[in-house]
Amino acid sequence: MKVVSLVLRCKPEDIEQVLAQVAEVPGTQAHGHAEGRLIVTVEDQTAEGEPCAVMDSVQAIHLIKQVWGVTLAYEYTDEGLLAA
Repeated sequence: MKVVSLVLRCKPEDIEQVLAQVAEVPGTQAHGHAEGRLIVTVEDQTAEGEPCAVMDSVQAIHLIKQVWGVTLAYEYTDEGLLAA
């Protein structure tokens, strides 16, 4: 399992358009926005359980024309953890 949290920056007037485009990216979920900032999480599977690559989704978000910047705020992976 991989999960990342992102902070997106855009013009406040573009937020609804950015929200709509982020919703089309696999594995993403928007959690809130204010003053041109948007919090998004990306997981390595969609709500339907379909696998998706986190970094492919992050790249797709980064390429949204109205998004000025993407900051990685949090990253978690359980890959490599040993079961006891």
